[in-house]
Amino acid sequence: MERIGYDSDTQTYYYRDDDGGTWKGAEGAEYSEMTRDAPSRTEDIEAAPRQADGYQQLATDLDRPMVPITYIPNPSAYRTLFPFFLIIAVILLLVWRLILSPGLSVPKSPCLQDMQAYWVQAGDSCWEIANRHGYTLEELRGWNSEVECESLMPGTTICLPVE
Repeated sequence: MERIGYDSDTQTYYYRDDDGGTWKGAEGAEYSEMTRDAPSRTEDIEAAPRQADGYQQLATDLDRPMVPITYIPNPSAYRTLFPFFLIIAVILLLVWRLILSPGLSVPKSPCLQDMQAYWVQAGDSCWEIANRHGYTLEELRGWNSEVECESLMPGTTICLPVE
């Protein structure tokens, strides 16, 4: 005897004997008294059904299955996945906004078109910057009215004419 299948609807196991006869066990039991289900058959149980005249159709087109598949897609399955995809999209947009996009834009110069930006270094003063570039302190203050020379901090931007 060889076990050949299990029917989950009726909870019965099916067996085949050496002669090809099919036997089935009792409901809900794997090992039980078996009863003859069908006489010996030489045809395959899982094969396509035969027609009334005994002719079994062979597959001629390999791309088309023997048994037509009637699959109707279920749109509600995608509706249940929509919140998941929405969360993933929001996370990707946040990653793009916070990590990738700040590096893509070039910072705008705080100076006018004919001026160049100078970054104040530690120890610099307005008088030193003006003398180093060949300008007077009054000219430097005229170009940079918002800069307070008394409390000049490193990293402050000062605008100077292009040399």
